[in-house]
Amino acid sequence: MRPFAAPSLEVRPVGDRWVVEARGDLDVASAAELRHTLHELVVEGRVHFVLDLRQVGFLDSSGLGVLVAAQRKLRAFRGSLVLVTDESTATSQVVRVLGLTGLDRVLRRVDTLEEAVGA
Repeated sequence: MRPFAAPSLEVRPVGDRWVVEARGDLDVASAAELRHTLHELVVEGRVHFVLDLRQVGFLDSSGLGVLVAAQRKLRAFRGSLVLVTDESTATSQVVRVLGLTGLDRVLRRVDTLEEAVGA
């Protein structure tokens, strides 16, 4: 059995983007927190996001659903979503899941925060 890692979110502005850093698992137990955070930012008029997943150790279909819904919503508001992952860290599982589901072709993914902020 895999140990449970409760999610933690940190939100901060960087340039004209909002960086949402997630830590822990992004699964059925935690996806609602991320969904709510992103929704609140959009309601406030913030539509350019960098979602830093480098410290996410596990991603399931609930987490994927939040990512896809966020991408769809942000496109409707002419916003953007860039995922930051790093194949050499905990997010290697995240990268594998994105690849297996084909979402790596739909969601923009970069390796560093600097790349994402400059995107």
